[in-house]
Amino acid sequence: MAALTSFGFLLIAAAAWYVATDPFQHSVGNGVKHFEPQYIAAPTYDILQNFSRDTDSKLQKAELKWRGEFWGPESVTFDARGRGPYTGISDGRVMRYDGPELGWSTFAYTSRNRSDICTPKTPPAPDLAHEHICGRPLGLRFEKKTGNLWIADAYFGILKVGPEGGQAEPVITEIDGIPMRFSNDLDFDEDGVLYFTDSSTKWSRRQFFLSILEAEDTGRFLKYDPKTKEPTVLIKNLRFPNGVAVSKDGSFVVLCETRGGRLLRYWLKGEKKGTHEMFALLPGWPDNVRRNPNGDFWVAIHALRTTGDMYFGMFPWLRYLAVRFPVPQKYLYKLFTGRLHAMVIRYGPDGSIKEVLEDQTGKVVQFVSEVEEHDGKLYLGSVLLPHLAVYTIPTSSDS
Repeated sequence: MAALTSFGFLLIAAAAWYVATDPFQHSVGNGVKHFEPQYIAAPTYDILQNFSRDTDSKLQKAELKWRGEFWGPESVTFDARGRGPYTGISDGRVMRYDGPELGWSTFAYTSRNRSDICTPKTPPAPDLAHEHICGRPLGLRFEKKTGNLWIADAYFGILKVGPEGGQAEPVITEIDGIPMRFSNDLDFDEDGVLYFTDSSTKWSRRQFFLSILEAEDTGRFLKYDPKTKEPTVLIKNLRFPNGVAVSKDGSFVVLCETRGGRLLRYWLKGEKKGTHEMFALLPGWPDNVRRNPNGDFWVAIHALRTTGDMYFGMFPWLRYLAVRFPVPQKYLYKLFTGRLHAMVIRYGPDGSIKEVLEDQTGKVVQFVSEVEEHDGKLYLGSVLLPHLAVYTIPTSSDS
């Protein structure tokens, strides 16, 4: 009995030492000194239980395309001539598809310091360790008047490149003396004014999960007037602001606040000009938002809310322990995102839900970052996967 007691004591002591020292540096917070998780109020259960669902999992009819051509196609766009899709990928390049015969080619770079470490891998794979050197293009938008492609690069700020591509030139790298640490998405209004997000002034994209777990509120929503060449902060203290889309009539902007699990509306015109309000509370964590030709907004839900994360939100000390616990990030991320799943939601300009598409088991589509509607198809990007998913929108003759 004494031997068993001694063994149990040694086992507990060894476990305590392992947790306290993290000898293999597995914890998400390894090397992080300042992690201060904030309280997040849990949403009412009706947002989860009464939300419209796609019980037919229509996204399972999507086709996975260009597997193995790249990794992490976050944003998708087409130019005024219909060429594309264009997409930014994990090795720092912006790629363009030129049809089945020519395939994909490099269109632009965001980093001026590319070296051999940025050489595309075979097969493609993410490389978080070198993103700050090679660049990580996220949001992409074409400027109608010039045909220039504007790029939100997570490390290099807001850049632009001419219609024929090449080396992108930086336009905005800091705001009010504060460097942009995590540029994320952008969109233009009818006057050519640019609206964009800086997801965090504390964490870079390589540390995005720490920003999510901490629920810190250093994110900013901003605008850039090309006439004055001056950026302006429109909303401060946001929890991971992400996708941006200007309404068809130019009266407001829809903004994704990922950690808040909601959409915000910022008014550009009318009596409420310069103010913002809730546009929609979501059943998951939104990534990007894109307006379709009819003026509706497609919202990509990266992952559904989970019971575990709701408790994490209400009890910050749990997140502090989770970050320090010697568990690799991929396992903690699974706890946060739950089972494999895909959801995209189409909202009307009034905030009403028009359509919900899902793959409820993640059989075909997973971790959607963006939805771009083009010529009767939805192009679904994913920052975590090596392909695009393409869903053909059913026509009246298909029903």
